[in-house]
Amino acid sequence: MDCSLPGSSIHGIFQERVLEWVPIAFSKQMAILQTIMGIRGLMSFVEDHSNEFFTDVKLRDTKIIVDGYALFHRLYFNSNLELRYGGDYDSFTDVVQKFFESLFACKICPYVVLDGGCDISDKKLNTLKDRAREKIQMAHSLSVGGGGYVCPLLIREVFIQVLIKMQVCFVQCFSEADRDIMTLANHWNCPVLSSDSDFCIFDLKSGFCPLNGFQWRSVNTIKGTRDCYIPAKCFFLDALCCHFGNMNKTLLPLFAVLCGNDHVNLPVMETFLSKVRLPLGAANSKGRRHHRVLGLLNWLSRFADPTEALDSVLNHLPKKRRGTVKELLCRSMEEYLQAQGRIQDFFQHGAYTCPDTWNPGLPPWVLAALARGQLSPFISDALVLRRTILHTQVENMQRPNAHRISLPIRQVIYGLLVNAPPHVRNVAWDALPPQPPTFSEVERINKNIKTSIVHAVELPKDHSDLSKLTELSLASRQMLLLETLKVKQSLLDPVPAALKLPVAVSCYWVQHTEATLKLHHLQALLLGMLLGPLRAMVSSPEEKAGRGGGAETLYEELQRVKAPPGTRLDLDTAHVFCQWQCCLQMGLYLNQLLSTPLPEPDLTRLYSGSLVHGLCRQLLTSASVESLLRLCPEAQQLYENLFNATRSCAPAELFLPKVKLNSKRRKQKKSGISWSENRVGTTLNARSWHEGSNRFELLMVETLENEEAPKLE
Repeated sequence: MDCSLPGSSIHGIFQERVLEWVPIAFSKQMAILQTIMGIRGLMSFVEDHSNEFFTDVKLRDTKIIVDGYALFHRLYFNSNLELRYGGDYDSFTDVVQKFFESLFACKICPYVVLDGGCDISDKKLNTLKDRAREKIQMAHSLSVGGGGYVCPLLIREVFIQVLIKMQVCFVQCFSEADRDIMTLANHWNCPVLSSDSDFCIFDLKSGFCPLNGFQWRSVNTIKGTRDCYIPAKCFFLDALCCHFGNMNKTLLPLFAVLCGNDHVNLPVMETFLSKVRLPLGAANSKGRRHHRVLGLLNWLSRFADPTEALDSVLNHLPKKRRGTVKELLCRSMEEYLQAQGRIQDFFQHGAYTCPDTWNPGLPPWVLAALARGQLSPFISDALVLRRTILHTQVENMQRPNAHRISLPIRQVIYGLLVNAPPHVRNVAWDALPPQPPTFSEVERINKNIKTSIVHAVELPKDHSDLSKLTELSLASRQMLLLETLKVKQSLLDPVPAALKLPVAVSCYWVQHTEATLKLHHLQALLLGMLLGPLRAMVSSPEEKAGRGGGAETLYEELQRVKAPPGTRLDLDTAHVFCQWQCCLQMGLYLNQLLSTPLPEPDLTRLYSGSLVHGLCRQLLTSASVESLLRLCPEAQQLYENLFNATRSCAPAELFLPKVKLNSKRRKQKKSGISWSENRVGTTLNARSWHEGSNRFELLMVETLENEEAPKLE
């Protein structure tokens, strides 16, 4: 999709052709994920008063600015996707593609804006730590069969890859995206799509469409035409101000910080709230539910401007605290002003600057890569703050967090970043002792968080200048990557280019993981990697002509193997695969920082948690790898290449001969029951999974004598 600006007036298009008022029923059901972003209680308040604050619209033929962070959370949590197995990225990819296809069908041109790292003030650190604690509790709940919402570790990277494939225009901001989203939307006079209640405070010319009311799955056609539209709800700030006696719009940023948002949460504000009498207006159940929101809005509506209201707030506080509180409140209110950067320049010229929140001394290639999403916010946090946050997965909370396994990779990343030129480093860096260079990591310990100090690796002198890192030869950059992952180039030669990095990461993983790694874990992981290549084979002309060697049959069989919802989670298996994802994440980031000496893998079809967990269950009961792969010789050869590469790096004990089969397994083997017969009651046109002569004998999974095999569900 062309990212350049058309010559026509977007404002005119949106007003004349998009905002057609229709009686669309607005769902009262709250989102599956009640966002923790923005102002506490405001979104539920405005949704409870939807008739007053929202307008029904038919959205079509317009630009729309999409809050990328809010969107990928909403799509994953609201699409009935598995949450316990580390991510069904293939299914998520399908959902994202369908979302943007709905927009394209309605001639809606999306511009996705993604959050970057934290700015130099690190003002949201306490909020981020609170979210990290909440995520740990939800991850633990999911791990023991309860509820919760935890995003898969690589969802952001998968989302970006889908945007690129679908040619959706996007930018990654240098820090938080809210102000840039507001500025861009007002520049183009188009609406914002998000679930962040901060957009109820911004003065948006063309309104704010919450994801809750954006019915992209229900594309309709205007009667008598072929024009499609998406039914949506649009919030306008004027409606809120009108409801509260035509209050001044400029009072709303003060309302946001008094009510409590991501940037300020002062205990002294409770002192103010306890002393001031907040008028609730008409007493009803909704008023009681939103006491603070309703009371503050009614109270603020009495003032002419923010200065008068702020003085009244300070008068309720102890004199010794007033100066400090005023400074903090004013600084927090500035978060709702227009951004200084011109993000529209990125979509026109491919670059933009943001001087108010970012250090201008960063190397140009780093700035460009961050804006294009080619470097992660993890890198910018480490570069600017020397502090990173390691996100918890659904793992075994009784064991060290899964990120511990990838620490050596992160130390190399830090070693590259610590050698930034002096003009890049901020004051906080200069205050630190020159040796040894250290970074802080916020990580899980048991069911809480802690901050650990990590030493960067000292690298060769030719890697000492970040601004010249891209000038190193490909061979030099590739050598550093492979040495970090502890794998030889020759091992990767038989591996397809698209899978070299995942296989290199897997070689690192089998060398560093703990004793809980079993052979069937490696088998399942590598079989899962076949999903993407098989999908490509299925769409090839040879396969469609019936000469594809069984790729479609094998692809369908793998889809059937996926663990069904409600299956008991094996915590050791979950933890092992969480460790692999941590290795892949940091291997990916290091590869990006080194300007991809290995091709970036297609993450959208690389790992399916439901599939690898389902494969583990099958490999523990009735399955052999060879019999399955005989369905497709090409896939069999690919698997052998992947397995041989990783096997060369794995400890010998991983391949110890299996012990005697138990009686139940012997009966299955004797009867020749196939995998599919045993699991779903269907028979493949292939030989039995259990054959006497098997050159993959070491790939069979050991089962202890007299141990009861897990029941199939």
